[in-house]
Amino acid sequence: MAETSTGDTMTTDATPGVTPEGDPIAEAPKKPVSEVPTVIVDNVHIVYKIYGGGGGKGSATSALSRIVKRKASPAVTEVHAVRGISFTAYKGEAIGLIGSNGSGKSTTLSAVAGLLPTASGSIYTDGQPSLLGVNAAMMSDLSGERNVVLGCLAMGMSYAEVRERYQQIVDFSGINDKGDFISLPMRTYSSGMAARLRFSIAAAKTHDVLLIDEALSTGDASFQRRSEARIKELREEAGTVFLVSHSSKSIRDTCDRTIWLEHGVIRADGPTDEIVTEYENWMKKR
Repeated sequence: MAETSTGDTMTTDATPGVTPEGDPIAEAPKKPVSEVPTVIVDNVHIVYKIYGGGGGKGSATSALSRIVKRKASPAVTEVHAVRGISFTAYKGEAIGLIGSNGSGKSTTLSAVAGLLPTASGSIYTDGQPSLLGVNAAMMSDLSGERNVVLGCLAMGMSYAEVRERYQQIVDFSGINDKGDFISLPMRTYSSGMAARLRFSIAAAKTHDVLLIDEALSTGDASFQRRSEARIKELREEAGTVFLVSHSSKSIRDTCDRTIWLEHGVIRADGPTDEIVTEYENWMKKR
């Protein structure tokens, strides 16, 4: 397990597993959580710097105007998004992250993935974290087919593995159920279709640590059931799954443990039913 220095996230590399053949099994038996830690978040603080002030709300046009007129730089506002959180995740766990908007859920996932620096504290990961979000980058002018190939290669698959799993990915996404959409440019897809394809690509590979940010909120009930079943399989095959979702049902169906973040701090951490019920009762009283 590798330790990060303050403000940095580093990971150790692990050889990826092999995705099993066939459709996901909805009622796969649960594997006991091991005592092997995969993610340790130790007193982590994350601070955003927002540059604002002046006309144009910090746009490029307003910045150019300030340079031309030799105006002072806009004020810098700091947002303390995550405030000293600590937790340990173990191999075989599926952990839900819940909380109201702006509570620090997505920020925490990005930091674990190594995409955001920490202002202080450390993050340790065993294996390579993979972040899957509804805004994950894909090339809009390329076809869905081409994006499947490029996405799989970017995850470290060989061409042979891509060919072997290509049809399974397309079938899992369901985007061809009403036509040959896989051959069309991604810019012609609805947001739901694009999100389903992103998840299908990511789910084709076994991950050491899989971080899912609202990706299960799109798609019909059938796709959500397939996605939840696939997450259960990923837990069986490899490591740890984190799920950010505003859907209590998705959290309950997928996760055994849930962390409740509010205003950048951990308000509760424990069994999913207990924590989600506490959160729902709190939301009703707001």
